Formats: sequence, C-alpha cells, structure tokens
Amino acid sequence: MIAQYVLDLREVDVRQVAVAGGKGAHLGELSRIEGIRVPAGFCVTTDAFRRIMAEAPSIDDRLDQLSRLSPDDREGISTLSAEIRQTLEGVVIPDELAAAVTDALARVGEQAAYAVRSSATAEDLPTASFAGQQDTYLNVVGPAAILQHVSRCWASLFTERAVTYRLRNGFDHRKVHMAVVVQQMVLPQAAGILFTADPVTGNRKVAAVDAGFGLGEALVSGLVNPDVFKVRDGEVVAKTVAAKQLAIYALPAGGTQVLAIDPQRQEQPALTDAQVVRLVQLGRRIEAYFGRPQDIEWCLVDDGFQIIQSRAITTLFPIPETGDQENHVYLSVGHQQMMTDPMKPLGVSVWQLTAMAPMLEAGGRLFVDATKRLASPAGRAAFLDVVGRGDPLIRDALETVLDRGDFVPTLPDEGPGGPPVRGKSAPIETDPAIVTELIERSQASVAALRRDIATLTGPALFDFLLEAFQEHKRVLGDPLSMQAIMAGMEATWWLNDQLQEWLGEKNAADTLTLSAPNNVTSEMGLALLDVADVIRPYPELVAFLQGVENEDFLDELPKLAGGIEARDAIEAYLDRYGMRCVGEIDITRPRWSERPTTLVPLILDNIKLFEPGAAQRRFEQGRREAQKKQQDLLERLRALPDGEQKADETKRMIDRVRTFIGYREYPKYNIISRYFVYKEALLEEAERLVEANVLPEKEDVFYLTFQEFHDVVRTNQVDDQLIQERKDAFRSYHALTPPRVLTSDGEAITGAYRRDDVPAGALTGLPVSAGTVEGRARVILDLAKADLEAGDILVTAYTDPSWSPLFVAITGLVTEVGGLMTHGAVIAREYGLPAVVGVLDATRLIQDGQRIRVHGTDGYIELLP
Repeated sequence: MIAQYVLDLREVDVRQVAVAGGKGAHLGELSRIEGIRVPAGFCVTTDAFRRIMAEAPSIDDRLDQLSRLSPDDREGISTLSAEIRQTLEGVVIPDELAAAVTDALARVGEQAAYAVRSSATAEDLPTASFAGQQDTYLNVVGPAAILQHVSRCWASLFTERAVTYRLRNGFDHRKVHMAVVVQQMVLPQAAGILFTADPVTGNRKVAAVDAGFGLGEALVSGLVNPDVFKVRDGEVVAKTVAAKQLAIYALPAGGTQVLAIDPQRQEQPALTDAQVVRLVQLGRRIEAYFGRPQDIEWCLVDDGFQIIQSRAITTLFPIPETGDQENHVYLSVGHQQMMTDPMKPLGVSVWQLTAMAPMLEAGGRLFVDATKRLASPAGRAAFLDVVGRGDPLIRDALETVLDRGDFVPTLPDEGPGGPPVRGKSAPIETDPAIVTELIERSQASVAALRRDIATLTGPALFDFLLEAFQEHKRVLGDPLSMQAIMAGMEATWWLNDQLQEWLGEKNAADTLTLSAPNNVTSEMGLALLDVADVIRPYPELVAFLQGVENEDFLDELPKLAGGIEARDAIEAYLDRYGMRCVGEIDITRPRWSERPTTLVPLILDNIKLFEPGAAQRRFEQGRREAQKKQQDLLERLRALPDGEQKADETKRMIDRVRTFIGYREYPKYNIISRYFVYKEALLEEAERLVEANVLPEKEDVFYLTFQEFHDVVRTNQVDDQLIQERKDAFRSYHALTPPRVLTSDGEAITGAYRRDDVPAGALTGLPVSAGTVEGRARVILDLAKADLEAGDILVTAYTDPSWSPLFVAITGLVTEVGGLMTHGAVIAREYGLPAVVGVLDATRLIQDGQRIRVHGTDGYIELLP
C-alpha cells in the first residue's frame, strides 16, 4: 500500500481518525456542514508519523520502558518522554515527505501564515478528550518553519502530560499515532470557546460562550478572564463582562505577541448579544450534525464566524433515554445502593429485571424516574420527607428543581401522579419470631433456586431465569418483610425524634441499636475476627498469607501447620458470605468465593490488631452499652411530667427497634445470595460458548444484556464489534461522576446541607452514628489494598456490605455517599463507630494519613493540623 503523507482537509471525514487523527477528522467533517466556515488547510497523515518513527528505531526500546511505568512515576516519565521527543525532533524529514508538505503549501498559499496543530488518533474521540495533551503552534510562516513545527507536533505525542494521561486511561503508546493539521491562520477581532451544553451544570438547553479579543490563545492559556455568556432558547440569559487588559495578536513575520488593550475597550464585551446568539445557532447546527454536545473553538472575522475546532464534551453525564419530550427528574440508584461505580451491561439488565421499580440506565448507572411522585402535591410532601431522612442532599436537590415552579407539572393527587407515598406501614407485633420466619423463608427460597436451576442449560436456562426473577421480586416484595423493615426504621425515627424533644438527646437510637440481633452484615464482620483467631497461633500460616497472590491459595494451606483448620475456617466463611463483594449489585463483579485473596488483607489486619475472642467481646460490649443507655434514658424520662407513660412508650420502641433493625440488612443478603446462583449458571453457559468458539472469553458476556446473552445462546452468533464498543464505553464511564439528581435537560444537581452550625473549615455531612473520634485518616478506595493500624478512621467513597469486615478494625467512618439507613450507616451504629456520610469530595479533601476529628452526632469533620 502506497503511503499517503498529505490529505486536503476537504478529503477527510470522521471515519478517517486512523489517518488524520481526531482533530483532523473532525475538521474535515466540519467543513462538510452547510453554513459552517472552516479555514482552508491540509493534514499531514499518520503515514508520515510512522515513516518518521521508522527512521528512529531506538524509540522502540524506550516505548517498552514507558509502557511499564506507573502513571505516578513522574521522574521516570519525565526522563523517557524527553528522550523520545529529542530523538523525534532530531530526525531529518525524508525528501519525499517534505515535498508532499511543501506541494500542499503551494496549493493553499505558500507565503500565508498557518496554524500547525497536533491531531492524535486518540484525540477528540466521543469517549475521551485529550484537550491540551499535545501542542499547537500559531502564525507559522514559510515552508522551513512549518516543517520544523510539524516535527514538534510529532514529538508532542510524548509530552509528560500526554504520556501520563495515556497511562492512566489505558491507551497503548504504540497504538496512538500523530497526524498534524496545517491550517491557514485567521486574524480575528475576537475568539473563544462555545459549549453547546453548560459545562458546569450539564444542562443541554443552555449554551455557554467564552469570548475575548484577538486570538483565542489568550483564553486557553489563562492570560485573561473571558466574557461569559449563557444562552437559552435563542436569548442571552446571563452575561459577565470581564476586564480584558491583554490580548494575543499575530505578527506579520510570524509568531504572536501579547498587546495591552486600550483602557476604553477593556470592559466592552468582545461580542454583541446578537453575535452570541448567532454563534450559538451555528453551534446547535454542529451539535445536531455530530449527534452530541460539542466544545467548539471559534473566531470572529469581519462579522462572520469561522470554526477552527469542534470536539465532543466528554465530561457530561449522559441522560436516560425515555423516548418522549417531557420533563423528567431522575434519582441515582447507586447513591441508595452504595455503589456509584459503573455497571456492565449484564449487571444493569439483571438489576432492572429483578428490581421492584422501573429503572433507566445512563453512563453505566441506574436511575429511577421520580417525576410522578413530585407532581402530586400530597405525594410530594411524603416523598420528600422519606428521601430527606435518608439523604438530605437529595431532598435539597429535588427542592431546587421544584422551586423553579415550571419544570415539574402539578397533577391532581388522585390523577395519574399515582398514590401518595405511604408514610406509615401497617403495624405488626413486636415479635422476634417474625424475623426468624422471614429468614427461614428466604433460606428456603434460595435453596429451591439452587435445586431447580442445577440441571438447566441453553435457552431453557434463560426461560427459567425469567421465572426466577419474578420469584425474586415476590420475595423482595413480601408484605411481612416490608412491614418488618419499616417497623425498625420507624422505631429508629421515633426514638430519635422523641428523645431529642423530651431529653435533648441527639441520635439516641445509635447507641440503643448496638449489637442488635439478626444483622447478617455485622455478623459477617465479626465472623472474620473468628477466622483470624484460627490462624493467629501459627506464624508460618501468617507468613504464607502475607505473600499470597494466587486464588488457589486455599489448596496450599493444608501443607502448613494449622493449615487444615485455617482452610476449613475460610471455606466455612465463604460458604456463608462468599457471594458478597464490592459493588455486589453488579452481577458481573467477582465474588469473594471467586476471588478469595480479597479477604486476605482483612484477615491479616484482624490478626495484627486484635486479641483472640474479640468478636464475642465486641458483641457483648455493644449489648451492654445498649442496655446501659436504655436504663439511663428510662430513668431520666421517669423524672419528667407524665414520665411513666413516656418511659413505657420508649421501652416499647426500644424493644421494637432491637427486634427489627437487624433484619434491615437481610433482604440485600437474600438478593446477593440469589445473584450468585444466577451468575454461576450464566458463567457455565458462557463457558459452553467459549468451547463452541462463539466467544473468545467467557467474561465477554458481561458486555451483553440478559436478552442479548439469551439470543447468543439461541443462535450461537455474537456481534464482536458490539462487545468491543461496550468495553470502550464502560471504560469511559469510569471518568464520569454520577449525580444524585439528574434532569431530562441533563442538569446534574448536587444539593447542599444549608447549615450554619458547622465550624469554619470543617467538612459537612450527614450524622448517622453518634460519638466523636479523633485519629489518622486512611483514605481507601480499594478494599483489597486496606492496610490499617489501631485507631484509624476509614475515609472512602462508599461502603456497601462487603466493606463491613473492615469496620471491626476502625474507630470512625467518613464516606462521600450514604444516608441514614444505608448499609454503612447501619453497621457503623451496630459497631458504635462515629460516622458522617454524604461528605462531598471527602476522598479528595482529606489526605491519607491526615489527622481528623469526626463528629458523628453533629455531622461534620474537622481537619486537624
């Protein structure tokens, strides 16, 4: 195949990213849009880059070294990337390549000034924006200078920031190539950036325009603050005019200079409102053409706009698709389930098929549509009350939407808005036998599932699973189970409200629920202390576990003293809890039974930090503290007017909360137990597809929906391209932060606590477990990398039940996500850990190793010197 070193931009389109790079392909496509003016130019293709790389074989070895570096090895990256850049810039451009560039210059205009701009093949893609990763050179004049700057653009593929970005985002250095765009310079009166969606709020109906005098480089480099315009429905709805003291202009002989702006012009807007509206109309045309919001660089030349770049805005959170044009308000499921990471398509679809309410997917996350609940005035009040008790940030975000007045229509209470949210469940007796019966029902249901699914394969398996999903929902929706859950929650609320009113006692239920019975999640944490007790007496076993890397380590244990007992203890633990894992609502996540090494650091921490018998002692200590708190409260109540009546009511509620609050965790345990049965059956089916050469790897089915998986099993045919696209999309979803509340306009609303009782500089959150503790913050984002010392306070993004074994070793808890009744909060109260959840950006604002003070009663964290 003959190398093609140069292509006119008009010959390029978006299908040619591999040839022209992301920027070049986009510019070529832009030039095809009617009414959009793009400066003339050409693209030096990736064929040219490969030819240059071939002239410098020494780079190969350095690329191998580079690929092995950690993205945090700044010194190594700096040294190697500088060597590669120096080598590339030193390569003499072959005659035929140089001739191709100079011939292209002659066609466009040899003595014109040009912008020479990098265009990498992994740049400006729909799922990853490499903005600012490579270099751009403005106002370059003459063939020799242009060839020199083309070389610099090739070398800029290996700037430190570009190399680090690729390492962090999983891009192979060898698979990313560099094209170079050479475009005629335009000498604008004004320039800037247009976002066709608000880059701060995500609102797709609001466009944002940044504008300044002269070349746009003054804005991009931060030399001046831009004028900022917000446009909605064809009119400017907000405007901030900056004092623009400087601007960058082109020099006649090449290069640029910074000039002071006449004081009389400094506070004049760079664009008129009419020009801004006209620019946004052009932006909407570009957005419609590419099918997604765009980040557009523009220039104003003689009252006409020229577009010099357009790329997808990759930071916007996607909007759930409903197929209508109505307004919707979506609530994040992940913030309720303590799992805000993206889920793979099979995980999403299985959760949708087994959930009690319709759910919509966006960005690998699930959302529920709350619009109808909010549209009914009576239902709205009760709904906001329930939501607010769990997570005040979500309530505040919803109230922000409602305060706008016209976004959510008001429907009659008896109309299609649906029935109001039930504030109270039907009462049940305070009888421990109810919980025992519910647990026995659940265990019987899982046993029946295991029995009935055992021999099924092929399409029959999928037909059975669809029936099993209905049984799953029936078990979840068992009225008695719902009554038991609500009884525990309502008793908690009653105790907290009444004891604060009567005694000024904040969050009294936190202590009263210590070591409550039948809490399968807190039992899971204590049970791992018992496993540590079995291993602790054997130093050789401990040393072996410290070096464990392979998942088959259990088979090696019997070779060591005490190893049989250790293996039996770990296997017994896995039999009861091995279906759990971080992010367990996603069926595709590896379970502890599939990856038992996950538990090893937790066991080792327990061996190091605790004495034998710690589990029983901790449980008994919690039970005694709860009993002591009960006696204290009842004595104080009896001293009040109507004290006997208040004490009797409180005693009944204490009995009620201790009877039912532990069961709050059991339905999730049941869900995940069933999920593991489903997963084992589905993976066996995937294994058969691999053996039949339908799939290369069994985990590829994780990127199919349940129905698509069913179709593959039925037809023995799979769309390999679809799976690859899903893998690429899933990787890109990790860079997105899911909002608690999202509107159909794309606006992400965070909410605020709106409190004035927090000390200056403290981080605010939701108090979920009483007490105050001071200690070292351990910022842990990966459970498998936990390494704790006595007295540590856990700071993390979220904690689902799989984090509970870690709770026995910490003294306090801070999370970015959570509510009063989410799993981390419930277990923190069980263990008596002061805890504050819903602390925005806690893992970024609190440094690992920093000393902090957690105020679990009042809901804030002090950062200590």
